[in-house]
Amino acid sequence: MSSDRLIAGGIFALGLAALGGFALSQTATAQDVTDGPGPNLVIEVAGSTTGTIVIDMAQDVAPGHVAQITALAKEGAYDGVVFHRVIDGFMAQTGDVEFGRQGGDMSMAGMGGSALPDLAAEFSSLPFDRGVVGMARSNDPNSANSQFFIMFAPAPHLDGQYTVVGKVISGMEVVDAIKKGDEATNGSVAEPDVMAKVTVQE
Repeated sequence: MSSDRLIAGGIFALGLAALGGFALSQTATAQDVTDGPGPNLVIEVAGSTTGTIVIDMAQDVAPGHVAQITALAKEGAYDGVVFHRVIDGFMAQTGDVEFGRQGGDMSMAGMGGSALPDLAAEFSSLPFDRGVVGMARSNDPNSANSQFFIMFAPAPHLDGQYTVVGKVISGMEVVDAIKKGDEATNGSVAEPDVMAKVTVQE
């Protein structure tokens, strides 16, 4: 397990602070993310805001990543995991099933993954537009595991740097309302909102 998993201690943390650095690269269009065959990831959000986020997973673009995310969701691994890093105007990150569970010690949130192996990069040409979901990773392109982030706004500087795994097709207003973090600590959130329940619709 990489100790510098994207965001808390690695390149993602630096990249977010400086609004730089991410990775993708197959042949696909932005339309593929919303018109794909699914499955859909359904996230019930609780905390300072409540509601449901539905993500159309880009199975044709990143099959390995989508398989891992859906497997974790089906086993309940994402239930109770917080949005540990949220940067206003940029993105909301969650999915650290190792260190990001509600009620736990948040000092390591963003540095963990899951018991499943890290994933080989599935980069594509899909742009990081508003609502696009990408996988967090460390410096190693092949280090994504369980963490993902949802874009509040387009971020072309991320294009070609991180694996795109889907796009929000419902509940973007819930994403917008997720509790924001402190810019002085690179978006780290005190008393963060949480993914109360995450399920998969095939």
